[in-house]
Amino acid sequence: MINVEDWYPADGLTLEPNAERAATEIESSLALTAGPGAGKTEMLAQRADFLLRTGSCRYPKRILAISFKVDASRNLKERVQRRCGTELASRFDSYTFHAFAKRIIDRFRPVLTGENSLAPDYTIGSPKVSGKQIDFSDLVPLAIQVLINSPIACNAIRQTYSDVFLDEFQDCTNKQYELIKVAFQNTNIRLTAVGDTKQKIMGWAGALDGVFATFAEEFQAIPLNMYRNFRSKPKLLRLQNQIILRLDPGSFMPEELMVGNEGDIYSCSFNNCQQEAEFLANQINIWIKEEDTPLSEIAILVSKQLDLYAATVMTELEKLTIPYRNEQQLQDLSVEPAARLVVDYLLSLYGDREPAAWTRLMNLLIPFTEDEEEQLIHRQDWQRFIKSERKEALRDQLDSSYPNRWDFVRRFLNKIGLQTLTALSSDYESQARLREVIVETNTKITGMLGSEPDLVKALAKFSDDQAVRILTIHKSKGLEFDAVIMMAIEQEIFFGDQDENRCAFFVGVSRAKNKLLLTHVNQRARPDGFTGRWNVQRHSQNEYLGYVHQFLDE
Repeated sequence: MINVEDWYPADGLTLEPNAERAATEIESSLALTAGPGAGKTEMLAQRADFLLRTGSCRYPKRILAISFKVDASRNLKERVQRRCGTELASRFDSYTFHAFAKRIIDRFRPVLTGENSLAPDYTIGSPKVSGKQIDFSDLVPLAIQVLINSPIACNAIRQTYSDVFLDEFQDCTNKQYELIKVAFQNTNIRLTAVGDTKQKIMGWAGALDGVFATFAEEFQAIPLNMYRNFRSKPKLLRLQNQIILRLDPGSFMPEELMVGNEGDIYSCSFNNCQQEAEFLANQINIWIKEEDTPLSEIAILVSKQLDLYAATVMTELEKLTIPYRNEQQLQDLSVEPAARLVVDYLLSLYGDREPAAWTRLMNLLIPFTEDEEEQLIHRQDWQRFIKSERKEALRDQLDSSYPNRWDFVRRFLNKIGLQTLTALSSDYESQARLREVIVETNTKITGMLGSEPDLVKALAKFSDDQAVRILTIHKSKGLEFDAVIMMAIEQEIFFGDQDENRCAFFVGVSRAKNKLLLTHVNQRARPDGFTGRWNVQRHSQNEYLGYVHQFLDE
């Protein structure tokens, strides 16, 4: 434990003034807006470190972090562990809104009566079955009902936490905000809401307009803004600033933060999507082979209908044997901790050099303890087990179908034990969900072996560090890449609500750290077998490309 005045940012990092003020606030709630690359997640991790190390979150109180996506929730938890150590981080709970709601329901389920009553072994799925199966969208409303109907349940939640972090708060829906209000309004609990109104792209899902102003008023929160972008090169920052001027003039970045001419911006027009695909595949090949850009640092973003728009590019990448991840197919499974565990184990078992997978595996399997001898015993035990299994795996590799791979996984999971597996995610408290993820992982690996017969290469498509990422703009939020390609900057894909489209375009542009490439075509052939609405003739989205063109010849 250290004094408040003796605290300094973990790992020798330097925070900008408003970020440091936010990290060390001990009296009030905070409404913190920040642009992409400003370090919102890092600020939350440093705030957790401050609260835990100074005792401002007094034992046995805990910190609750609520995010919108599973991977964001996991990433924040991992960052807090790196900043303040496993022991203190054990008092940091990081959930999605739905996972938090489910924990409330599971703990206080008997409070739900009448048409809302649930059996102890209720499941989540479709179709709904009264008392036995609920829809995913029912979780938050039912949690609200629990807290409204039971002062005991509400008080239990309030007694657990001293602080609550709300990440990507600009996407908060009316029901999610109601849950926060019912649980924490008019208490001494400090709430820290973090987000960027320029990245609000969840309007279709009911995201509230003006939620930061509402939150600041209703929770007496101090509004703060973090301006500095630590992610992007200066030329890319100036491009982003032009879009910010349209979206949120008050967040316009000061000129002194954008000095320099580093960064590359390109805009390319093609007659058809085949020309586009060939060019992009070749350009990616150049980045990889001539500029040493890691595969994981390259992303292809599409506004929507990823499989339809990116199919031709994926074909060309395959011709050049460039590994890629189609996030439309893998995004949900790849962020599941149990799937990641299985993949890391198989990579460690069958691969020759897989240090990242091995490190993740050991970090999970070796429990934190101050007794170094106990840690050594656990490590040696696992090393003996995996060494023995690797001998069997060498023989299994002689058969191209790897017939025993799932036997290895079963023995591995049995050795880990159910208690450790269910601790990977709050969702796994339902053992049916844990089994479902493991079965889906096996099915996905089997399917991938159909197109990539080398098991290690197939498994690499689960990994962030061995493949080009192909994903929607929406799924790219919170991520960053050295080189970003945004395909189809065309009117026909950016249709509907233009305010939301403009925010989406800003999100995509701001993922790039060093290189940004935008494309559009005159004709985009109808995908094979697709019978839905499709415009072959295409028109460039001139507003969005206009932001870019003024920086092409800088």
